[in-house]
Amino acid sequence: MDISIILAAGQGTRMKSKLPKVLHKVCGKPILEYVIGASKGAKIDKNIVIVGHGGDSIKEHFDSQPVVFKEQPVGANAPYGTGFAVMQAVDEIGDEDTVVILCGDTPLMTEDSIKTLLDYHKKNNLYGTVLTTLLDDASGYGRIKRDGNGNISKIVEDKDATDLEKEIKEINSGVYCFNGKILKMFLKRLDNNNAQNEYYITDIIGILKEEDYSLGACLIENQDEIHGVNSREQLSFSEKLMKERINKTHMSKGVTIIDPDNTYIEEDVNIGRDTIIYPGTHIEGNTRIGEDCILRGNTRILDSDIKNRVEIKSSVIENSTIEEDSTVGPNAHIRPGSHIGKCVKIGNFVEVKNSYIGDNSKSGHLAYIGDAKVGKNVNIGCGVIFVNYNGKEKLQTIVGDNAFIGSNSNLVAPVKVNDWGYIAAGSTITKEVEEGSLSVERASQTNIKGWVEKKGLKK
Repeated sequence: MDISIILAAGQGTRMKSKLPKVLHKVCGKPILEYVIGASKGAKIDKNIVIVGHGGDSIKEHFDSQPVVFKEQPVGANAPYGTGFAVMQAVDEIGDEDTVVILCGDTPLMTEDSIKTLLDYHKKNNLYGTVLTTLLDDASGYGRIKRDGNGNISKIVEDKDATDLEKEIKEINSGVYCFNGKILKMFLKRLDNNNAQNEYYITDIIGILKEEDYSLGACLIENQDEIHGVNSREQLSFSEKLMKERINKTHMSKGVTIIDPDNTYIEEDVNIGRDTIIYPGTHIEGNTRIGEDCILRGNTRILDSDIKNRVEIKSSVIENSTIEEDSTVGPNAHIRPGSHIGKCVKIGNFVEVKNSYIGDNSKSGHLAYIGDAKVGKNVNIGCGVIFVNYNGKEKLQTIVGDNAFIGSNSNLVAPVKVNDWGYIAAGSTITKEVEEGSLSVERASQTNIKGWVEKKGLKK
């Protein structure tokens, strides 16, 4: 069985945050979620996460996922180091297992690199394999020392490296692959006799070398994958690279992104071909965008389903569905629970909340439609308010097909306007409107002659 041990116990003091480091988000998802996802994508059979600082928050976030959590003791007197963290998972490792050790703070690690490491390790019948890469500036990373034959001989931590060793460009990614039996055996032989008084998993490499076990170093070209997050600056760097990766994936599938540097798309978003996305657009969560859509600048879409040929202009869509050939915006707000039908027009400064709007209906501007069921071919005029809240509860308004709601009307729920019902402009409707009727509810108009002159306002 293939097992991953994901190290996520670090406090992340340089983040200067109350939130555990691995729960900070990159393109809308926690750092640790990317690592778990890459491990699952590599077909790892069991994923073990080592937690310490903020462990309860981490476990709560991932409680619905098939992940095994092991807690590392924390405190002034608790041992530290990668070796000590891995020790917490010993009882989950079988002798015949292949164990991959991953870093929980490397969101850019891909499933392909994990598969490459596993394949290299197994194909060459190795007991231990280190994933490595080359860096021009290797500061902060452990250096890979090789012998005269080019075989790996030792990994030297940056804090313990000599000046000569610090000139080495090949670095340890912090990702390893071990035979389960050997890993358990040599974890017992680790000590903390080093500058940081920590137990290093890298020391196992030295023990394997000393006892003539076969070792390997699997070199990957994409150095970005091993980039860890230990500060806000590094978090921003990972965000930038992940955004580039996501946007390139969509463009390779036929999506036009006018300005990728200023377009923000999260990893779980699905977008159909020939859709055009303008700068300033944010697409988040489990959103699906159909084909041939146009998303114009400053639009935000969250957890929504947008069908084919929809145009959205500088608007916000949340947890809603918009059917084919409809238009939204500019500056509209589609709030959670809304379903916009086909060929519907939602114009500028229209807000829709928890409502269904039927095919070919339109609300051109400056309206609020809340807790409503609106039929087909309905016209909702400027300034119309669906009055859905009585101070204690939300109530529904029903508008039938082919109705006409005149400008500046108020529909006070619960109320029903039947098919072909017409509402005169400026009316406040509190009673049912019968089919084919015109409803007018206004105070009588009174004109007082000479009033301006009597008040002396002309002066």
